[in-house]
Amino acid sequence: MFFIIGVVVVIGSVLGGYLPHGSFAVLIQPLEVVIICGSAFGAFIISNPKTVIFGVFKSIGKILKGQPYNKATYEELLTLQYTIFKLAKAKGMLALEAHIEDPEKSSIFTAFPGFMKNHHAVEFVCDYLRLMTMGTENSHEMEALMDEDIETHHHEQHAVSAAVTTAGDGLPAFGIVAAVLGVIITMQYISEPPEVLGGKIAAALVGTFLGIFLAYGFVGPMGKSLEAYAEAETKYYQCIKAGLLAYMNGYAPAVAVEFARKTLYSHERPSFKEVEDAVESAPKV
Repeated sequence: MFFIIGVVVVIGSVLGGYLPHGSFAVLIQPLEVVIICGSAFGAFIISNPKTVIFGVFKSIGKILKGQPYNKATYEELLTLQYTIFKLAKAKGMLALEAHIEDPEKSSIFTAFPGFMKNHHAVEFVCDYLRLMTMGTENSHEMEALMDEDIETHHHEQHAVSAAVTTAGDGLPAFGIVAAVLGVIITMQYISEPPEVLGGKIAAALVGTFLGIFLAYGFVGPMGKSLEAYAEAETKYYQCIKAGLLAYMNGYAPAVAVEFARKTLYSHERPSFKEVEDAVESAPKV
């Protein structure tokens, strides 16, 4: 939603300020677009591995949807953690085995559909609960392993956002390339009257305009948006980590969930009362 609003504002501001003083037709230069966008895309392919290239295409939907983590998302996550910890406290860690081995059929996990859509988060929770059911007792070693896991995931996401940002950084330079080629073409018409030369020069300058406009109006901000998305995902996993480690260290389910809640930013952190109410209305297992 906000992405669409931003696009409309950028286009409206630039074209709205230009149209009263110039012709829109001169800005339509398809060959300039081919030079700039084609070169930038080629450089993007050269500089990135296949996993990053496909990761960028898969991430387009993330930009359109916006940040997926908010107060309601975290309220659901904290309620899920409480439900898991309560069952483990009452019946032992082995009672979780059936749930973590097949979360798609688990009465616990399927009660939280928003969480289940995040397949990596489901895998993250199940993997570390599995280690706990297998007898892992050293919380420091578990924390180090979680940190490495989270950092690896963050690095993978950052590689995608960095690729988009780098592509945006190169667009102004390719705009200059298009402009220089336009000047070279213009020099062939040096003997033509001013109205002809003016059109050729204007077409050449459109290349510089497009390169800068696309870089700072769209591609660069898209890279920053993906970077913010990656940071938000990291915070989500840190919340999971805090809850699991607190329970592993012997805290009661409610206290372990409070440890997790305290890791969240203030604008997306549900209050203690909101979590308490959500926990009371959680499905019984």
